[in-house]
Amino acid sequence: MIFNVTHTTNYKYDAPVSYCHNIATLRPRDSKGQQLLDYNIEVSPKPSEISERQDFFGNYITRFAIQQEHKELKVVTRSKIDRNFSPYETAIFSQNCKGITLDSALMSLNSTHTSILDAKQYILESIFIKRANTSIRKYAEVSFRGNRSVFDATYELMQRIYTDFQFVSGFTSISTPVTEVMREKKGVCQDFAQIAIACTRSVGLPARYVSGYIETLPPEGKEKLVGADASHAWFSVFIPGFGWVDFDPTNNMIPMNQHIVVGWGRDYYDVPPLKGVVFGSGKSELKVAVDIAATV
Repeated sequence: MIFNVTHTTNYKYDAPVSYCHNIATLRPRDSKGQQLLDYNIEVSPKPSEISERQDFFGNYITRFAIQQEHKELKVVTRSKIDRNFSPYETAIFSQNCKGITLDSALMSLNSTHTSILDAKQYILESIFIKRANTSIRKYAEVSFRGNRSVFDATYELMQRIYTDFQFVSGFTSISTPVTEVMREKKGVCQDFAQIAIACTRSVGLPARYVSGYIETLPPEGKEKLVGADASHAWFSVFIPGFGWVDFDPTNNMIPMNQHIVVGWGRDYYDVPPLKGVVFGSGKSELKVAVDIAATV
């Protein structure tokens, strides 16, 4: 499938802003089963400076500054992506992946072999996911046992989060601790991904946060609504001897062609779509719209 993705971020301020400096993580990266064919970013007002580079994790980030007074900031990105996960689907459900137990995975992770060094950083604490508390570890241990397949355990964890947690938009914010999400069993896709990461790390496995998009399919017989798609988040687990495998607890599924990867990191803090600093007073209103158009 070829996907054309338009992502629009619009900030309106009730008082003029004299200066702003921003970092955008909106350019989809090449990854397993995904190739970026075209990309452009438009910022209004026109930035006084703008540059792009890759961060520590290999994500593309755009830095820009606006040094003129403005009451509205608009960032529009357009991406064209070739997505074909089919060649990898069989491998995920093969014995090579499903045959690796937690005990054997943890033994492999004790090694300093170059093939696992990068993955090991995703076992450590991160800004939004601190050392797991007792409730998180106990929740994880229901699924993860020494002689059980890492894939099967993670798949079950994904299913349990999907069943046990309620999707409630607006209940949490970026700063809501995962411990509170675990206690209340409510949140959105970012929260569910971070709960899964906290659980997985609590048993000693590397897990990373994946930011991207998901194509939302309309009910049968209905036309797809423009703007019905949204930014999305899921998580990925490293299985030594096989590699990274993605899981989407919000939708209870293995991400494939409908999921488009923008970037990944230790948690949401590493890959927010847009973050920055403004010099001004008053409040702001944020609106975000994403549209995904698929062609064969």
